[in-house]
This record gives sequence, C-alpha cells and structure tokens, in this order.
Amino acid sequence: MNGVDMHGAAYAVRKTETIAGVASFAKCRYGVHPKTPGIMPGSYAKRSMGAYTIKVIQMSEYEFTLTFSLPKEQADPEQNLDALYEAGCDDALIGTGQPGSIALEFVRKAESAAAAVYSAIANVKAAIPGAELMEAKPDLVGLTDVAEIVKCSRQNVRKYMVSYPDFPKPVYTGTTSLWHLLEFARFEKFNIPCTIAELARTTFRINLDIQQLRYKKAVKDNNQNQKLAS
Repeated sequence: MNGVDMHGAAYAVRKTETIAGVASFAKCRYGVHPKTPGIMPGSYAKRSMGAYTIKVIQMSEYEFTLTFSLPKEQADPEQNLDALYEAGCDDALIGTGQPGSIALEFVRKAESAAAAVYSAIANVKAAIPGAELMEAKPDLVGLTDVAEIVKCSRQNVRKYMVSYPDFPKPVYTGTTSLWHLLEFARFEKFNIPCTIAELARTTFRINLDIQQLRYKKAVKDNNQNQKLAS
C-alpha cells in the first residue's frame, strides 16, 4: 500500500499485483451493507412558517468490480492513479497488475445499485479518456460463492443442485461451473437478499450490453473482410 499526500490531505491508493479471474472475484462480500440514512434539506419554502421539511434518503454500500481496457498510449495503469482519485474513485481498490487493463473494486454508497455502478463507470471514463469497460462483477459465480451468499456449505448448495430440477442452469460447465448470480435470485429455495439481487441485475445488464456491442463489431469486421476478399 502506498500513501500519497494530495492537497494537504493524506490518502492511500491500494494496489493489487494481479487481476483475479472471474470465478474467484464474485464473493458474497459483493452486494450491500446495512443502509445508512442520508439527511438533506427538503422544501425551503416552508421556512417562512417556521418549519423545515427533511427528506431522508436511504443510502446503501454496494461492492462491485469494474475492469477496463486502457488506451494504447496509457498501457501502464499506474500512471492513472492520481487522475482516478481526483475523478472520485477514492472509494476503490485499484488493481494494476496486468498491462493494458485496470480493475477497480468499489465500495460505493448510493441510492441504488445502478446509481452506484454507473456513477463509478462515469468516474473512470472521466479520469481515463478512451478507457473501455470490459466487465462488471459480481455476475458469474461458482457454488462456493453462492454458499457464502446464502450462508451455508458448498455441499448443501450442491445437494440443492442435484435434488431440484429448477435449480439454475450453469452458463459454463467444466472443472469449475459458473452461473449468473441473477439466476439464483429467482430460485425460490434460496433467500438472496434483494439488494444483492439488485446489484446482480445491474451487472448482468451491463455485461450483456458489452457482449452485444462486441458481437456487432465482430459482424461488421467480418463483413468488411469478406468485401475485401471478393
């Protein structure tokens, strides 16, 4: 951990040496912490009557990870640390272990999961022009991750998998099978907190949009190559 002093205020930018793989990132720590009420003045017009209107906004802490590819001229992710802090990413653990990309683990307070994630994306893009979002987590999870979320053993989760036909189907099968976390929010036998389900919906939607953009680009490139070849 490196301490950096900026504008007279000490802050710490935490760096990780590696960017973890998809299966190990989606722990149950992703999701939400207990709600904290934020209080702000409401209608100031009532002050003339000697009364104040207080609007209480429920804020929650959401934990999620965003991975970006960097522009070629900024292949070294460490050169962006100060800019990320200034842009509002002081609530993120920054991973700089892989050249050409950067991963940020956020713990962000917001009114909703979408507000937390999309504001973080905007902060990173403001700090690093040309950065492209590659993935948002949590999305893909393994049985161990699910067990941590529902607070039971991996063996119990596996029993549900073999006992119930409506157990969510994996999107990847292999040595380690992976599921969309969103699917478990729909599985009635598990009590996934609604706030974690909310975050899973947001990251699922973002990743789906990313895949659709990649598909459209691949189709366009393929058509252009066919025209050149003909």
